[in-house]
Parts: sequence; structure tokens; C-alpha cells
Amino acid sequence: MTEPSPRSPEDSGATTQDSGATAEVTRADAVVVGAGLAGLAAAAELAEAGRRVVVVDQEPEQTLGGQAWWSFGGLFLVGSPEQRRLRVRDSEELALQDWMGSAAFDRDEDHWPRKWAEAYVHFASGEKRAWLHSLGMRWFPLVQWAERGGYLAGGHGNSVPRFHVTWGTGPAVVEPFVRRCRAAEQSGRLSFLFRHRVTGLTRSGGTVDGVEGEVLAPSPSTERAEKTSRETAGDFRVQAPVVVVTSGGIGGNHELVRANWPADAGQPPAEMLSGVPDFVDGLMIGHTARAGARVINNDRMWNYPEGITNHSPVWSHHGIRILSGPSPLWLDAEGTRLPVPLFPGFDSLGALYHITRNGHGHSWFVLNRRIIEHEFALSGSEQNPDLTGKDWRAVLRRALPGATGPVEGFAKRCEDFVIARTVPELAAKMNALTADGAGKELVDADALARTLVDRDREVASKLGKDLQVIATSQARRFFTDRAVRVARPHRMLDPKAGPLIAVRLHVLTRKTLGGLETDLDGRVLTADGSPLDGVYAAGEAAGFGGGGVHGNRALEGTFLGGCMFSGRAAGRAAAKALGD
Repeated sequence: MTEPSPRSPEDSGATTQDSGATAEVTRADAVVVGAGLAGLAAAAELAEAGRRVVVVDQEPEQTLGGQAWWSFGGLFLVGSPEQRRLRVRDSEELALQDWMGSAAFDRDEDHWPRKWAEAYVHFASGEKRAWLHSLGMRWFPLVQWAERGGYLAGGHGNSVPRFHVTWGTGPAVVEPFVRRCRAAEQSGRLSFLFRHRVTGLTRSGGTVDGVEGEVLAPSPSTERAEKTSRETAGDFRVQAPVVVVTSGGIGGNHELVRANWPADAGQPPAEMLSGVPDFVDGLMIGHTARAGARVINNDRMWNYPEGITNHSPVWSHHGIRILSGPSPLWLDAEGTRLPVPLFPGFDSLGALYHITRNGHGHSWFVLNRRIIEHEFALSGSEQNPDLTGKDWRAVLRRALPGATGPVEGFAKRCEDFVIARTVPELAAKMNALTADGAGKELVDADALARTLVDRDREVASKLGKDLQVIATSQARRFFTDRAVRVARPHRMLDPKAGPLIAVRLHVLTRKTLGGLETDLDGRVLTADGSPLDGVYAAGEAAGFGGGGVHGNRALEGTFLGGCMFSGRAAGRAAAKALGD
């Protein structure tokens, strides 16, 4: 009743029993719930320690690797050779200062998240790169500067560039862990049960002893991450003294996103885009909580305000995030510039809160042709075929005039882009996209013109007081920005740099920053702080460690690394707990 895989549970040393009309039963040393990056990291550690492991996932086999496969592959590294070659001076102390300033831990339940933060920054400053390098991972040499902050030294943001793009993007991040798990599968220590959806943890004598759920019918969908059927074909149980929950967050479940929306972020928009597939539904977090686990910081999320509608969607409400340099003007729904320092690439969550608190679900980037050619990139492995395909010739073309192919495609095909030769024409097209039911036009053409003229006077002065113009000029001191990410400052209304472009931006659901509370071994904790015996959690389901390692804000490049780090920790600790 399961979809075929290279090896069956019997081949892996796990034992399966079919009791007629009752549920199929599989026995193993450990069951890992979720075949994403964290789950693969945990499963690999368990199997390589000689344990019999079963990995269950509700999706078909082609989704192996989960949402990490779709990522840009950015990793937070501190003091790396790539940084040093670019004359970036970084240190563990500076990274921890930035992390704590961004996290702003302010709750009693932040004890373990703080411990995880300290451990993760130490990991990112030490063995992380060498470990991943030993697994075959490599990085694009031009380190990127994400989440620049723009506040004081102790506030949010990266003081220096730390965003290392993996050569091969998300698929290359996933591949070493898939390879390790496939090797364990071939050796008989690991098996996969795809299309198996866990609906609860099971107990025997008061102790968790495995999981149970539904076997899902084979789905007609054959493409990775397409929405799949939830038709059931039977029941199953996996009996194991260790359960590792690595099922991901809630970003694909807008109902849960709305239910957990932060109280200080206004109302969630009536319409949102999804930056993750439908299977990122958050349901396993609830199942684990019902077994006695404590969930903390469930109102902390990392959603993006720079989402655009995917013209070729794969999953429901599929959106793509724009990764912009600092030059575009960021306007609210009514055409007013966002306050300092809410510039593109500086404080994503701060910008989102400002937008949603004002009662609108969208905002705007306003720029011109020259800026889009230099500064627009799109997040995701599929939107960066040159980096994903490890094609150096194609990558080098990024330094030539013109936008990348995917950006050009969105400019032509995405409904959120409008292009015009004059400001009145641009404002009219913006209003045509967003006019309310009464026909009210939100953007005033004269006010928009004044905003652009004021900004251009600051650029023409070569000095000026506009902090966005100053920040843009400052960014060009860094080689990567000067070479491929930030356009030379120029007048927005310069006809030679036109036409003008406006991009409507939507809220894009993405990461869950809270989750199952865990100690540094990944053991899931209960309300009184004691471990839920035999239950571990890692990745996004555990807030990337501890139930919220990022606190209130993230520094970017920390999510994939958080999955690998917490998955590795949980797998090693669980293997040790199982004994000889």
C-alpha cells in the first residue's frame, strides 16, 4: 500500500507486520517523521551509528529533501575563507552580538532558544564550514550581505556580509544528506515510507513507543512539491523507542498562520502568497503537543513582505521573493516611502510589520530599468538556473548589462509588474492594479512625482541627507555589491535609465520561528521542563532549535544551517540514548 522505493522496511532490518484488516506495523530503533533536510540529517546520524531507522513522509518520493530543495542555498558562515578573500573582517563575537541584537530574546521561555543561539553561532564560526566541505559542499565566492539592519551596533542586522550561496543552491545542500541516507538504505539500516502521514504518537505503559497514521493513496501528481491527494488507503504504525519530529513549520497552512499571527503585527492580509509547498502544514507540531510536548513562541514567524505572484505556480498561492539591492524606493500601499531604515534588504520583518499595521496587504518597489538590471534577483533554486546548474559561464553573464533571464521573465509575465515612461502613467497603472471596490485610487501621481524628484535631488548633490541614498553609496564600498548587486547611484527619473517600473509586493508566508521546545540534545520538553521520553525534534518544527533559536528576528542564511545543526544534534543524541 506504499509507493515503491529502492528498499523495503524488511530489507532495512526494520520489521513489518500486516495483521489483515488492522494497521501495518513496522518496528525499528528510531522513526523520523519528515524527509526534509533536518530529517535526513538526523536519520543519517542514527543510521551511521548502527541504528535501524524508518523515515516516514506524507509526500511521494520525488519530494525527498522537502522545501530545502527549493531554497537559494544561503548559509550563514562566520570567518570563512570566502569572507577573508573579500576583506570582510568577521568574528564569533561580532556574529553573536548581531544574533542577540536581532533575536532580542524577551520571554521566560527563551532559555533554551538562547542556549541554542550561542551554540549555533559557535558552530557557524567553527566546524560548520569544514564539516559541510567534507561532505562535498562548495560556495559561490561572492558572499552576499543580507538583512543589513540599519540600526545601532546592538540592534538588528548583519554588521558584515555572511550569506554564502551554496554552489548548486538548494539541491546541492540536500544532496550530501540524501546520499548518506541512500547509502544507509543500501546497507540495510534505513528505509523510507513515503505517502505515510502521521496522525499521532503512540504510547505503551505511559511511554511514547512510536507513531501511527494513515497510508495515503498514490498521488497522480508527479512533479516535485505539487499538491498531492489526501485520499487514504489504510492505516499504519511504526513502533520505535525513539521518535524524531522533523516535519517542518506552518508556512503552507494559511489557516494556522492566521491563527498564530503576532498580536503586534496588525491584521493578517486577506490574501497572502506561499513561499513553501502545501505539505508544510504544521500539523505534526500539534500531534506532538497532544502527546505532552510544549510548544513555545508560536507567534514568531519569518514571513516576507517582498513576494510576487509566480506566473508558473507549482503549489497553491505560489509566490517568489524578490531579493533586491538597496536602491528601489519602498512605498506603502498609498505611495508613501517606508520609514528609515526600512529599505530593501535591511529589515524584512520591520517592513512587514509597518505594512500590515497600516491595514494594507501590499506595498510597492519603485525603480527603473537600470536598477532592475543590477539589483533584482529572485529567491529559490528554480529561479537561479545558472547557480543551481553550476554553470560558470552563465553566472559570469550576471556581470554584463541586462537582468537575469528569470527576472526578465517575471517583468514580462508577472501581473505584479507595471512599466511606464512617465510618473502619471506609472501611478495610473499602479492604481489600476489595486483600486478598491469603490474605485478609490490609492497612489497620488503628483505626490509620487514629488517623492522621486526629492530623492533625485539628493543623488545629484553627491552628498545629501537621504539615508537610503547614503546607504546605497556605502554598500558599493563592498566588492560584491559594487560588482553585481548595487547600481551606481543615479537619478531615478533619468530618461537614459528608464523606463520606470513599479512592482506590487505581497506578504509571502515562509518560516516558523517558534515550535517544539527542545534542550541542546534535541529532546522535546514538556510543560514542567522535563523531557518527553524518547521524543526528539529538529528543524523548523523545533524553531530550528530550542523552540525558537532566532528569537524575534533572523539574520538570513540561518534556516538551512539550523536544520542541519539541530538534525545532527538530535540524531547523535538519540543514537547515544539507544545504547549499545
